[in-house]
Amino acid sequence: MTEARRVKYSREKKNKNEENAETMNELELKYGCNPNQKPSRIFMADGSDLPIQVLNGRPGYINFLDAFNGWQLVSELKKATGLPAATSFKHVSPAGAAVGLPLEETLAKIYWVDDLGELSPLACAYARARGADRMSSFGDFIALSDVCDVDTARLIKREVSDGVIAPGYEPEALEILKAKKKGAYNVIQIDESYVPAPTEVKQVYGISFEQGRNELKIDDAFFDNIVTKEKDLPKQAKIDLAISMITLKYTQSNSVCYVKDGQAIGIGAGQQSRIHCTRLAGTKADNWFLRQSPIVLDLQFVDGIGRADRDNSIDLYIGEDYMDVLADGVWQKIFKVKPEVFTAEKKRAWLDQMKGVALGSDAFFPFGDNIERAHRSGVQYVAQPGGSVRDDNVIEVCDKYGMTMCFTGIRLFHH
Repeated sequence: MTEARRVKYSREKKNKNEENAETMNELELKYGCNPNQKPSRIFMADGSDLPIQVLNGRPGYINFLDAFNGWQLVSELKKATGLPAATSFKHVSPAGAAVGLPLEETLAKIYWVDDLGELSPLACAYARARGADRMSSFGDFIALSDVCDVDTARLIKREVSDGVIAPGYEPEALEILKAKKKGAYNVIQIDESYVPAPTEVKQVYGISFEQGRNELKIDDAFFDNIVTKEKDLPKQAKIDLAISMITLKYTQSNSVCYVKDGQAIGIGAGQQSRIHCTRLAGTKADNWFLRQSPIVLDLQFVDGIGRADRDNSIDLYIGEDYMDVLADGVWQKIFKVKPEVFTAEKKRAWLDQMKGVALGSDAFFPFGDNIERAHRSGVQYVAQPGGSVRDDNVIEVCDKYGMTMCFTGIRLFHH
């Protein structure tokens, strides 16, 4: 931000402060990452006012890390796609991110929102972001690109979540959220006109680190350098690749992201090895698709079972530990009728139907094994920086499967 813009912003905030006593330069927190880390606060080092207001609750240190990273992610998704966006954050990485495309019947069912009727675009975005990996999203912090409407607030109300950040809230939506968690739910409003300084600083071990902010713009031109024999890259694939790369921009590295039809369906974050990112994210993408299979959709749960218990049971049922929910004396507490075993052969047959998935990586793929793994999860489109000494091998594997891969030339590490 130029000095003139910063002065203008500071004056605007000062004027708002005269109207709203809650605006402040710093905010004391309960504690830091852990209860023994005190004192803890967020503050503006330049003396200006914080660009946020806490409308309800008492957000903590990690809540704000999730909130500010999530807000940047959804803001960029909205700019890149023109659609409302939402993300579900946990421990400073997104568990899911999506734009507000309509939900078809199967997705509405596996996201447990089929009883809510037609949802607003923003609510659809959060249903997708939350629903892709419901195990990881449990207890999330939510970021919304647009003013939170009633549909979205009602959806949030029924999920286990720590809080939400948005540029505003409809009055009825705010009242719904304020009533959540016995009145303790964290609701943050951010000033969407706020522009941070171009240089960011943090401390580690008492030593200050300084760098320029990552202001990289991700648009259609980002994917122009196609290096494979297959050159087809339709509009939806470009949107999905953009979602993948913007999501990776705010995911702890190393990271890989699978995207399908406007939403992240598998995110592998914080792994030391690239292949482990690809496998982790691929397994999550597979689970997302397996939940749409008739075998899973036809599961008959006992009356009164909680949403989290259903999610946990499905995760076990489609995984290698399926006997944890199918053993005698156990299944009767979960299902009305004992399900058949979802065998590896049946799962593979279903997964072979998944096509058109987009895959992004925050750094280059060093080996073709990443592409081999991605292929098993229906990946057709790939975006990665390129620059490995084995680029030829990676391209060769993409060509073997008829994939379209582009080199962006840009790394997206985030720590």
